[in-house]
Amino acid sequence: MDRRTLNRGNLLARFATLATVWTGSTLAFIAAVAVILIWLATGPIFHFSDTWQLVINTATTIVTFLMVFLIQRAQNKDALAVQLKLNEIVAALEGASNRLISVEDLSEQELRVLHIHFQRLAEMARTESHVAESHSIEEAEARHAFKKDRRKRKSA
Repeated sequence: MDRRTLNRGNLLARFATLATVWTGSTLAFIAAVAVILIWLATGPIFHFSDTWQLVINTATTIVTFLMVFLIQRAQNKDALAVQLKLNEIVAALEGASNRLISVEDLSEQELRVLHIHFQRLAEMARTESHVAESHSIEEAEARHAFKKDRRKRKSA
């Protein structure tokens, strides 16, 4: 990729991020309400004509069309960031299967097999103990002490 293409991509990414942040703000909502109120107020001036109605219909259609792509871009970016964080957690956890890293790339059939596996694990855990027993304050304190001790050993 040449430098100009990369800069254009960065410019588009920055614009999309700014547009997504702004359109999700209170100010954008107030601006949208103001536009609608102004449009309504001009109705009597334009005798509620077809052109008057066409203006708001066209504007909302264009804005909606563009927002679909902005929202999808933001969701794709967020989903990728969450997936990367989950991959990092799986990679860092002892005992976690590294086969689950990038699990989102598996086929639906492979995901169903994994889902059944984890459903069975959950059922076994439920039969062993109640949620209140497995997630007690004492267990949280013990887990904290274990992690604290492990950090001390690593730093020593």
